[in-house]
Amino acid sequence: MGTFSRRRLAAVALAATTALLGTAACAGEDDSAKDGPITLTVDVFGQFGYEELYKEYMASHPDVKIVERGTGSNLDEYSPKLTQWLAAGKGAGDVVAIEEGLLVEYKANPQNFVNLLDHGAADLKGNFLDWKWNQGLTADGKQLIGLGTDVGGIAMCYRKDLFAKAGLPTERDQVSKLWPTWQDYIATGEKFKAANTGASFLDAATNTFNTILLQTAGNTSGYSYYDTSDKLVVDSNPAVKQAFDTTVDIIDSGLSGKYGSWSEEWVSAFKQSKFATIACPAWMTGVIEGNAGPAAKGKWDIAQVPGNGGNWGGSFLAVPKQSKHQAEAIELAKFLTSAKGQIGAFKAKGPLPSSPQALDDPAIVDSTNAYFSAAPVGKIFGTGAKSLKPVYMGPKNQAVRTEVENAVRTVELGQRTPEQGWNDAVNNAKKAAAK
Repeated sequence: MGTFSRRRLAAVALAATTALLGTAACAGEDDSAKDGPITLTVDVFGQFGYEELYKEYMASHPDVKIVERGTGSNLDEYSPKLTQWLAAGKGAGDVVAIEEGLLVEYKANPQNFVNLLDHGAADLKGNFLDWKWNQGLTADGKQLIGLGTDVGGIAMCYRKDLFAKAGLPTERDQVSKLWPTWQDYIATGEKFKAANTGASFLDAATNTFNTILLQTAGNTSGYSYYDTSDKLVVDSNPAVKQAFDTTVDIIDSGLSGKYGSWSEEWVSAFKQSKFATIACPAWMTGVIEGNAGPAAKGKWDIAQVPGNGGNWGGSFLAVPKQSKHQAEAIELAKFLTSAKGQIGAFKAKGPLPSSPQALDDPAIVDSTNAYFSAAPVGKIFGTGAKSLKPVYMGPKNQAVRTEVENAVRTVELGQRTPEQGWNDAVNNAKKAAAK
């Protein structure tokens, strides 16, 4: 899922998430001596779309009960909890989701996870895109930490009603033609702004910054904050500065609503129709529908993203060693990441499969999304998915990304000049990487 690279991310109030994670039954508790089915706890963030898959699995495995924790939660809260549970040797789910931007950190301690290669996973290699499979392996290739769930793929989601109000085209092909480049996107935003619709052109500068960065990095060096030797290159990789400068242009044009991504304010802005466009990896469609609610059905649509494609997000399912039901957890993880499981998740919440078989299935190729004005999401996100270019994520990618995006945020809020913001991004990223 996003990646979110942090982050496959979705949004819900953090207090609610804390309550959810805090009150759930402690995972890893041995219930083998209890009457009835064993309980498998699955820890996720955001919207993985597994609800119906759980029901199907439990129907064919009456000896298993599945409990999901963390649904809708912010990755920035989920990840520290998972890290704490792994370090403590207790508390983690039997199956845990790991976002791609954090995978390198967790692979540094492979002893915390079951080696899926010891449990027949090698036979499943062909079920995943090659690079997705390789991401789940440790550096020496001897341990498979996790099985891939989704990949990102990037488009641009937009509000048709707000575009009409601004006198702009509303049909998705015509909207795509408005912005072949990010400068064209800015120019379109300036036209939208001049129409005084009462809404901003985009939600937040940070989402757009990350989209531009991953797109540029994927089309050039193949890495963003760290190079493939794990050297921090935040101040020497042209892709980072280019994304920062383009984002500053967007900010200076007054196009951002300044709604902090994943905040309560951001969620409310969806419901109140406060912005017209949002950078949209495949998994974001589920976030939008969940945040905007039923009243906005048919008001959203999906166009091509400015620039040349890109990949944002993607996750993995792993089985912690602390699980008391490792064999059962492994089988569940295999089911959820199978082609069938990935198709089911896509239908439910939109995460784009990392399975070539799923990507070729008519259920994906011919799929449309009623919420997004019957947009042909299978073609929009699925076409070219096999040729997506992954971006390497280094050992402290999450912490570094947070600092860089915090700096972007201060510029967006007018608290720092662009020059100050860039200096903050570089200096604070170096501090975060050194911890």
